[in-house]
Amino acid sequence: MELTTRVHSIAGLLPAGCGLIARRPFRSPHHGVSGPGLVGGGSPPRPGEVSLAHHGVLFLDELPEYPRTVLESLRQPLEDGHLSIVRAGGRLRFPARCCLVAAMNPCPCGFLGHPTRRCTCGSDEIHRYRAKISGPLLDRIDIHLEVPAQRPDALQDGDGGEPSPVLRQRVCAARERMQARQGRANALLDPRGLRQHVHAAPEALRLLGQAVDELGLSARAHDRILKVARTIADLEARDAVGLDDVSEAIGYRVLDRPG
Repeated sequence: MELTTRVHSIAGLLPAGCGLIARRPFRSPHHGVSGPGLVGGGSPPRPGEVSLAHHGVLFLDELPEYPRTVLESLRQPLEDGHLSIVRAGGRLRFPARCCLVAAMNPCPCGFLGHPTRRCTCGSDEIHRYRAKISGPLLDRIDIHLEVPAQRPDALQDGDGGEPSPVLRQRVCAARERMQARQGRANALLDPRGLRQHVHAAPEALRLLGQAVDELGLSARAHDRILKVARTIADLEARDAVGLDDVSEAIGYRVLDRPG
């Protein structure tokens, strides 16, 4: 976490008496944040929220409420894991390897698909709302999930899923498999590394090719689906990526689907 500590020190956010940040950062900027405030810049140049979240989580709530130009500025740091700022006096490079988590309503009123409330939005209004998030930005988000409205009894009782300590053990074991196989996380694999380490079954690759054709997915989305499928297999301690792994990974791209 040395690099994370340096970024916070440059930004003047290092707590007094703190020699080294020991916990992964969590940043949640308001949707009124400026472009330099989110990705960095200004005069003199300072790290933005995406760099302050390095090795941690950047959470953007109400994603369509952020100005589109501000969101588009995330594309380069999310792709490269760093932000380059060029000024007359030289070039600065801030780290930006974070986990982006974003949330949005299904429509402006928030009730599209609700089991008991009626949505009051027109189709054009819903389209304009969702169009605030560009395709290239969605390409850089590995997993898109719809979270349906929950009944009060489900919120109070819970669903009896796996407890966090068990999930932590599975995640740690999966990361150990990645490190032993390729020396890095699946998310950091380049195209050559994907071909070498995914080990996908032929029928799984055929399904992915069909999804790319039918959904009009980009090459970037194709590779990210493979990385997610590889991770699903690692979580289940499987050496090969099967048909079910790719099918599940495709199911996590709901915002790529037309309509």
